[in-house]
Amino acid sequence: MNKNLTKYQGIFPAFYACYDEAGAVSPERVRALTQYLMDKGVTGLYVGGSSGECIYQSVAERKLLLENVMAVARGKLVIIAHVACNNTADSRELAAHAESLGVDAIAAIPPIYFHLPPAAIAKYWNDISDAAPATDFVIYNIPQLAGVSLTSALLREMLKNPRVIGVKNSSMPVQDIEMWRDEGALVFNGPDEQLLAGLASGAAGGIGGTYGVMPELYLKIFSLVQEGRIPEARKIQDACCQVIYKLCSGQGNMYAMIKAVIKEMGGPDIGSVRAPLTPLAPEDGVIVKECATMIRAALKA
Repeated sequence: MNKNLTKYQGIFPAFYACYDEAGAVSPERVRALTQYLMDKGVTGLYVGGSSGECIYQSVAERKLLLENVMAVARGKLVIIAHVACNNTADSRELAAHAESLGVDAIAAIPPIYFHLPPAAIAKYWNDISDAAPATDFVIYNIPQLAGVSLTSALLREMLKNPRVIGVKNSSMPVQDIEMWRDEGALVFNGPDEQLLAGLASGAAGGIGGTYGVMPELYLKIFSLVQEGRIPEARKIQDACCQVIYKLCSGQGNMYAMIKAVIKEMGGPDIGSVRAPLTPLAPEDGVIVKECATMIRAALKA
């Protein structure tokens, strides 16, 4: 890689799906969340990934969501658009659309359901990249959900494509970050619970599903690591982990919980989650308030 990739160093919240009361994608709420996160000082946004409930949205909905993010963030934040669908044609359509909007990079998981050989996965990724020839490309490695793991051999093959800059690594082993970095790839830490460890292992930054509910804490971890103040960063990482465990303790899906916590903390109302994801149960309201209290306490510490 000969590109200047410094713009990818930092904290990238994985953007949440924003729905109206009828469950449709809400352009107004998308813009409100974009502005809210931008005001928090994040480096950029990762749009259309797992946290964005992409597999439960149509191509048209995913375009609408990205269009409204870009209406607010173009030229102000670094935008990485996840464009993968479970077929090449739709993925290429989203890739071309993302490039037309001026995103900084596109990203893609491997094809899911059918277990394809490495050559087929590489072709899928390269075909998507070819549809956005002026845009950086990020591999999204999340084997626990995609059912296939990135290998060093496959990464080396993909790095032959000059648009491929690196990996959003959401596998749990920190060793993977070290391996992909050693292959010459820029790496984003994926698991929020190990941002500190990922940065220490050479990740350029982090992309995370809980960053949007407590961005200030993750921004602080990043800055403390940059300053070499690891013990202080560890305390904040521990606090973030406790919030994550609490977010996962209710009846509702974690993203339904996150959206409620954002609203509880004075952020925008961005609706609930789309079925078959589970909305909050009445008893989850107590957990929402507990999470907000925990985040406020960590911010004051």
